[in-house]
Amino acid sequence: MWQAIFTTDPGWSGLVLRLALGIMIFPHGAQKLLGLFGGYGYKGTMGYFTKTLGVPYGFAVLAILAEFFGGLGLILGLFGRVAALGVGANMVVAALMAHRQNGFFMNWTGQQKGEGYEFHLLAAAMAVAILILGSGAFSVDLALARWLGLGA
Repeated sequence: MWQAIFTTDPGWSGLVLRLALGIMIFPHGAQKLLGLFGGYGYKGTMGYFTKTLGVPYGFAVLAILAEFFGGLGLILGLFGRVAALGVGANMVVAALMAHRQNGFFMNWTGQQKGEGYEFHLLAAAMAVAILILGSGAFSVDLALARWLGLGA
C-alpha cells in the first residue's frame, strides 16, 4: 500500500503539475474553511453547500477538506496521489453540479449567468496526471519512498 502512495516518478512533470494545482486550489479551500481571501468560512460555505446546492452534510465537509488539505498536500508533495484524487473528484462534482448548466466556457465577459466547466475539466485532468505520475521531484513523497526503500 505504501508503495502505491509514495512511489513517484522523480521527474519535473509531477512537480510542475502538483504545484500548479495545489497553488490554485489551496486558496479556494482557505476561503471555504477559514474565511481567508474573501471567503465565507466553514459555516457560510456549509450553509451554501447544504441549503442552496443541496449537498449532503458529509460530502460538503469532504469537499472543503479536499480543497484545503488537498491543496497543502499537493504543494508539499505529501500524499500527492491521495490529494489529487480528492481535488480531482471535487472538480468533477463541481462541474456536474454547479457549472454544467452554464456550458463549457468560463464567463470571461460577464455575459453568462455563471461559469462554465472548462476550468474544472483542466483541473481534473491535472489531478489524473498526478495520480499516474505521483508527486515528482522535490516532494515529501519522493523522500519518504527513498527512506522506506521503495525506490523512486
